[in-house]
Amino acid sequence: MYRKKSIMLCAWMAIMIALTSLTPLGALCAPAKPKPGNLTINLDSYPVVDGSTATLPLSYALMSKLTGISDEQAMQRIRHSKTTQSFYSMVSGSAQLLLVYEPSQEALDYAADRGVKLEFTPIGLDALVFLINETNSVDSLSYQQLLGIYTGEITNWNQVGGADMPIVAYQRSDDSGSQVMMRGVFMKETPLAEAPTELKPAEMGGLIDELAAYRDEANAIGYSVYYYVNNMYMQPGVKLLKIDGVAPDNESIASGAYPYSQVFNAVIRADAPAASAQRKIAHWLTTNEGRELIESAGYVAMPYLP
Repeated sequence: MYRKKSIMLCAWMAIMIALTSLTPLGALCAPAKPKPGNLTINLDSYPVVDGSTATLPLSYALMSKLTGISDEQAMQRIRHSKTTQSFYSMVSGSAQLLLVYEPSQEALDYAADRGVKLEFTPIGLDALVFLINETNSVDSLSYQQLLGIYTGEITNWNQVGGADMPIVAYQRSDDSGSQVMMRGVFMKETPLAEAPTELKPAEMGGLIDELAAYRDEANAIGYSVYYYVNNMYMQPGVKLLKIDGVAPDNESIASGAYPYSQVFNAVIRADAPAASAQRKIAHWLTTNEGRELIESAGYVAMPYLP
């Protein structure tokens, strides 16, 4: 009898352990985690990758991880033509995989007009951030104040708690990823004020250089993508603004506390074969290993989805 009870007890414990391992406490309301994924791509089979300027470090890390070459070798092989242009490259067939921010509507229309269907796989989050010269006494602005600056209603820093000096509001070129993000994430239905060409640098680095140069008269403001500013091209003399008291960083972007975020994607053509390297890579970036690579490169990986 004792032996029978012991066997039954062991069986009951084994069942409970198995159930616990399958359904941890709180799993009914916890988000589901993607399964681990292992992937190796032969260098000769690696797809042609294009994308946004701010995803270049991810492109290098990804190629190095999956093919085994060094980061330096990957840097010699990978070129990004910026957000909107990379979509044109995919439509023409000269790019097979994009690591990219949201494109302009014109780029999406260009693909649709040519019968090219695209598949978007969200892989991470980034955010629109606002920059000013570090000598400017303003540290935080509200959404309404920033909106007023970029509609032209607020024209002097003394209207938002700063010194008495005119506001010089930089924008980006219309085909840039940060300009698309500015319109879609921040301005939404509100039109941007017209800006002269000299206040719309073609390169993100050019905008940051301009803001850093305003050392004696710190009246300029601009915007960019958080990862680029924080990890690729932060210049002495520039600081990031808090918005409604919230500073942008990886934690506030991931949690949603900093609200002006946008996903970035792995994009392939819908007709890419199931066994193609680009389709395998797009999927791999959603696995545990893929997310770890994204985060190790300094980005915010997509939250687990329920």
